[in-house]
Amino acid sequence: MASFELSGIVKIMMEEQTFPSGFSKRDFVVTTPDDKYPQDICFSCLKDKAAMLNTVSVGQEVKVTFDIGGREYNDRYFVNLNAWRIEAVGSQASTSADEFPPIEDMGEQLSDNDDLQF
Repeated sequence: MASFELSGIVKIMMEEQTFPSGFSKRDFVVTTPDDKYPQDICFSCLKDKAAMLNTVSVGQEVKVTFDIGGREYNDRYFVNLNAWRIEAVGSQASTSADEFPPIEDMGEQLSDNDDLQF
């Protein structure tokens, strides 16, 4: 089966649902900002893939890799977008230089008499 990718901003993360059969899923919505009319796309993370959403937050830009699944129930047809990889995109994926003090400032914290313990 083919896989697809979509990038956007996480809009909603829903609670995990567990069914009596033991099956579990967690849905989330990604808004595609690059269209003239942004689209809200709902994805599902099935079973152990739901844990991927623990590292994602609302408002974060992500790239979702997913498969398309379909089924029929009572003469109605349904389509599921099953996410199996979620990657942070942009500034959230890399470390910012603002998080670390400048190197010259660190020299003031050490004196010649300080022993470095490694």
